Amino acid sequence: MVEAWYMDESQEDQRAPHRQQPNRAVSLEQLRRLGVVYRRLDADNYETDPCLKEIRRAENYSWMDIVTIHKDKLPNYEEKIKTFYEEHLHLDDEIRYILEGSGYFDVRDKDDKWIRISMEKGDMITLPAGIYHRFTLDENNYVKAMRLFVGEPVWTAYNRPADDFPARKQYMEFLAQEAHNGV
Repeated sequence: MVEAWYMDESQEDQRAPHRQQPNRAVSLEQLRRLGVVYRRLDADNYETDPCLKEIRRAENYSWMDIVTIHKDKLPNYEEKIKTFYEEHLHLDDEIRYILEGSGYFDVRDKDDKWIRISMEKGDMITLPAGIYHRFTLDENNYVKAMRLFVGEPVWTAYNRPADDFPARKQYMEFLAQEAHNGV
C-alpha cells in the first residue's frame, strides 16, 4: 500500500526518505484532494491483468511503454536522474505504474509544501496536468515502470515557474474548488 508524508527541509541525498520528525503522514484522501489518483494492481501479471486493461479502456490510455531506471539500463543515467528531480509540471496527466523496484514522487500541496509519495511494485499513480512535482529513485536505485498516455506521448516538462500555462491555471481552479467543497 502506498505511503505518503510531508518532507523535511534537508537538502541531503534526494534518495533518502526525508520524513519530518515526528512523521506527518498524508492520507490517500488528502492526495485525492490534490487530484492525485492512486491504484494498486497486480504487477506480476501486468501483461494479462484485466484490471489494467479496464483502466486503460476507461481512461483512454492508448499508448504505453516500459522504462527501466538504473545506472546499467538508462543512457545518460546521472543526467536523467537530475532532470527527473527538477520541479516541473506537464500539460497532460502523468501516469506511472511500478512493475519492479521503487521510488518517490514528490508533489506540492495547496500550501506549496512537498509531499513525498513512496511507490513500489504494483502501485499506479496519476498526477494531474498542472501539478508541480518531481521524481527520484529511493536508496534501492532501481525502478521499472510503465508509462501510459492518452494518444501520442508528450514528454515535455516545464520547470517551475510555469504558472501561465492553461494546465496550471486549470489545476489551481481545481484546488480552489476542492478547498471550497471541503469547507
